[in-house]
Amino acid sequence: MKEYESEYRMEPMIRKGGEKHPALREAARIEIGLRAFLDDGGFGGFTDTFENLHGLLQLPGIAVQRLMKDGYGFGAEGDWKMAAMLRVMKFMSSGLPGGNSFMEDYTYHLDPSGMRVLGAHMLEICASIAEGQPSCEIHPLSIGGKDAPARLVFNVPSGAAINVSVLDLGNRFRILVNEVEAVQPPEELPKLPTARVLWDPRPNLKVAAAAWILAGGAHHTCYSQNITADMIMDFAEMAGVEFLIIDENTNLPDFRNTLRWNEIYYHFAKGI
Repeated sequence: MKEYESEYRMEPMIRKGGEKHPALREAARIEIGLRAFLDDGGFGGFTDTFENLHGLLQLPGIAVQRLMKDGYGFGAEGDWKMAAMLRVMKFMSSGLPGGNSFMEDYTYHLDPSGMRVLGAHMLEICASIAEGQPSCEIHPLSIGGKDAPARLVFNVPSGAAINVSVLDLGNRFRILVNEVEAVQPPEELPKLPTARVLWDPRPNLKVAAAAWILAGGAHHTCYSQNITADMIMDFAEMAGVEFLIIDENTNLPDFRNTLRWNEIYYHFAKGI
């Protein structure tokens, strides 16, 4: 509790003696329990799901955010592929400025003059990508049917980044990358009590979204401020995994052809 109060901004109602303080203590108990479970098992990553909380009084929010910052992989809703990829990316980025986080396309800004993506999640965005000091807050969560959970709320700095998705195609895995440019929200977001980042996908939202769908991209990703697409490509090469990129040079006819060529290659690569 002392760590929470020293590291994050808090309203009086969350601090000791406040009406929401017991909920924050419960979140701290969940974090301590998760850390013990991960340490005892020698685990480097984990998943959870709001549908199977069993004895937990609230969905883990701040606990997951802090564990990711400490290097654990995480995937929401049982997404073990993202948990594994995030763990890998945490190692890849050791010593580099910036951070890596579990991420999701949360909603879209469809203004024809500038289409953008708002990335977020209910609770679980890693504090390593935060701009400034996060705010520790407690708000109701309609999903899961549990008590209002504690979470860290923050914006993310502007700058180049990538979103990475891992796909299970049945006969192989595919790593899909979209290069993006994070931008500052043009307005405050008082009704979105989650960590969030606004970005321009490359080359633009229309082409990027179409290519993402064609490639089978999932709605969960790993967002990185310090790993490049070339680094992910090198990792995919070492791991023997298919790699696809959506960047400034992507056009849909060529992208479709790449998908077709890759399908043929991976069908014959192991021999007939």
